[in-house]
Amino acid sequence: MQNLIAAIAQGLVDDKESVKVTVDEPDAEGIIVYHLHVAQEDMGRVIGKQGRIAKAIRTLVRAAANKAEKKVAVEID
Repeated sequence: MQNLIAAIAQGLVDDKESVKVTVDEPDAEGIIVYHLHVAQEDMGRVIGKQGRIAKAIRTLVRAAANKAEKKVAVEID
């Protein structure tokens, strides 16, 4: 999942070196939270107009996680 999120984000931003993905341990409900960190000037590119790109990233990651029978969430920091 980390590689998928990083690959998507690197395709969107100018500063590819600043893209980092961190993972939290599963919570009580079994949800794994991935945190996507990008440079401040690239934040708009990752979020998109009205959050459409962020929503699309979350949808893709959830679909991949569903196939692996996992529960995930993506937060953009």
